[in-house]
Amino acid sequence: PDESFGHRAAAAARARPSPNGAIGAGTGARARGMQGGVGTASTVLPNGVVVSALAVVNSAGTVIDPATGLPWMPGAMALRSPSASDRRALRAHLSAATPPLNTTIGVVATTAALSKAECNKLASVAHDGLARAIRPVHSMLDGDTIFAVATGRDDLGSLVDVAAVDEPPVRVRLRWLNALLEAGADCFAAACTNAIVHAVGNDGAPAYRDLCPTAFGHAM
Repeated sequence: PDESFGHRAAAAARARPSPNGAIGAGTGARARGMQGGVGTASTVLPNGVVVSALAVVNSAGTVIDPATGLPWMPGAMALRSPSASDRRALRAHLSAATPPLNTTIGVVATTAALSKAECNKLASVAHDGLARAIRPVHSMLDGDTIFAVATGRDDLGSLVDVAAVDEPPVRVRLRWLNALLEAGADCFAAACTNAIVHAVGNDGAPAYRDLCPTAFGHAM
């Protein structure tokens, strides 16, 4: 990959939301022997700053709690508690899966104007979201990597904040920066969850919806 890949990706960008699941880079992804995928999530802070995340989940750990049959972190899709037989099937599959070398990669993007050091901090804190969504995580079988980018549209120091009329601008900016970091971690956790919940099995790997169909309201 070189600089031209980035230009081509930007030229192919679409304004409509990207689908989640076993598409693109997520087609061949696996998460503890289950179908992995690509997941996205986004939020808008009260000051109008947008924070978004994209994750390609190809992890040695699992996004699904074997005890409950539900994601460790709640996602955008409403799920039901899986049946006892589904939970048994899930546990049997997870215990039999032998993770190969894996990696979960992703990016957190924001419209805020951030320095390089602040972008590094955003990427670092996003790993908190990764750890909330996938367990175990950051193992010797994983090469987890998260990048952060900032478009610079919104200056955190100049945004109107009626709750901080007498607060120094530097404190206002720091408070919004902390909110942005928290949102980045939350979005990355949700993106990881969405990748697995929306995935459809292919190439012999069962998806979460194949192992726990009752979580989606399908009677067995």
